[in-house]
Amino acid sequence: MTGLDSWYAYMKSHDRAALWDLLHPDAVFESPVVHTPQAGRDITFKYLSSAEKVLGGPGFTYVGEWRSDNGAVLEFKNVIDGIEINGVDIISFDAEGRITHFKVMVRPLKAINMLHRLMAEQLAAAQS
Repeated sequence: MTGLDSWYAYMKSHDRAALWDLLHPDAVFESPVVHTPQAGRDITFKYLSSAEKVLGGPGFTYVGEWRSDNGAVLEFKNVIDGIEINGVDIISFDAEGRITHFKVMVRPLKAINMLHRLMAEQLAAAQS
């Protein structure tokens, strides 16, 4: 199973332990609403598991995929509260198939603003 296969399996299963195992200890996460890259497995896990809860509902679907030797760009879409969200996940993997870098880009601005609010709420709830 490749790293990308493992990512797709996580998105279907929502198995947080599988996500943890998929992340390299030095993984870096880049968010469309946080100005600096977030470094380390702990913070990357926190952001990705929260994003899956916010974005990964029944309407979430990947609609495009572009692969390279060590990564992929996955285009996604969803509708939340009547706002259509379109974005890409840019994922890099190491030789063992673990995620080393995960960047999310989202459009339009209305969707970014809504995701910023929803992610802040989800991250706050995760800390409680």
